[in-house]
Amino acid sequence: MEKKLLNLLLGLCIFSVPFLFKGKKMRETLVIFFSKGVLASLVDAYVVGTKRVEYPVRPFSRIFKTNLIYDILFFPLLSVIWVKMSYNDNLGNILLKSLLFSVPMSIAQWFFERNTRLFKWRKWSIFHTFGSVNFTLFTIRGFVGFIKTLDRIKGNQTINDM
Repeated sequence: MEKKLLNLLLGLCIFSVPFLFKGKKMRETLVIFFSKGVLASLVDAYVVGTKRVEYPVRPFSRIFKTNLIYDILFFPLLSVIWVKMSYNDNLGNILLKSLLFSVPMSIAQWFFERNTRLFKWRKWSIFHTFGSVNFTLFTIRGFVGFIKTLDRIKGNQTINDM
């Protein structure tokens, strides 16, 4: 059952890629995707390394202790969606939209931890998931804001240099 769930998740992720990676903000989308993949992998490596969470059923289990589908595909794609949804929002709306992602994600992980062997929480809880999801979402959102600021500065310098 777990392998089927992972294959379904992989299929959904692959199916969504062409819809998410289009438009004129492709560079930002790629930055979001890859930076979230790196951040999620680092956080997950720490969590697994300190034995807070383990993934009994995962792809490439002989090589990796983390679940690559989550870390380098699923979570980065969710971040792309979240940043696109909150791109022009004020802080209040960004906070509300973060709850649209972190609350269902936390509940889903709690459910799957109880009912499957996809992951096992050792020193972890639904609140840790909620906090880590929000931490990574806001870190990536801040990074995108920083890039937007650099682009504006660069654009202003180019105009002023003329």
